[in-house]
Amino acid sequence: MITFKSEREIELMHQAGKLLASCHKEIAKLIKPGITTHEIDQFVEQYLKKHGATPEQKGFNGYEYATCASINDEICHGFPRKEPLKDGDIVTIDMVVNLNGGLADSAWSYAVGNVSPEAQKLIEVTKEALYRGIEKAVMGNRIGDIGHAIQTYVEAEGFSVVRDFIGHGIGPTIHEEPQVPHFGLPHRGLRLKEGMVITIEPMVNIGMWNSKMDSNSWTARTVDGSLSAQYEHTIAITKQGALILTEQI
Repeated sequence: MITFKSEREIELMHQAGKLLASCHKEIAKLIKPGITTHEIDQFVEQYLKKHGATPEQKGFNGYEYATCASINDEICHGFPRKEPLKDGDIVTIDMVVNLNGGLADSAWSYAVGNVSPEAQKLIEVTKEALYRGIEKAVMGNRIGDIGHAIQTYVEAEGFSVVRDFIGHGIGPTIHEEPQVPHFGLPHRGLRLKEGMVITIEPMVNIGMWNSKMDSNSWTARTVDGSLSAQYEHTIAITKQGALILTEQI
């Protein structure tokens, strides 16, 4: 079932989104060779606590961490760990923030030190794909318009869009209807209406789009070992257009 949010509820989610965005900006200062994703995870938990918020995914279906930290060929849901990041890695930090009952969800990919030109292009294309999808997240458009904009751009750049993991509705729980694929046909699917709050979160691979699961039953990675990146925002559908609740200003 799709839950439509009131202006008050969207404002609560926006406050959570602003906090989440500020946390990502602090993470950007920490990312360098030698730091561990375990240390980043601890920083996030302490940062949120300091600001009166909690990491919503901690405890979700038994998940143990404040963040997901996916490195190189890991597509999503990577576990934070104590091995140091290396020069040339790329890492995606994904988190859901609960602030006074308002939820916000955002993932960001980071270059660790000096990355290859191909990895840098992957990061840039994935971020641009997110914003191209957001441009289509307006009242009257359909879900397929978002996915089509993302897919056609990514594939024209020579990369592939992951099919197995998609965006979703959010609030008052982490994952709700509607489902928001990052591929598809224009003018198809559910029509976007005022009060919907969704995530758009393209995961883009250098190689094949297919994924495989690790033995931990959480972490997905590319089947061919190619690099993967992800960017995600939480979006409210309003009369004025797409309101990015997690924008980093």
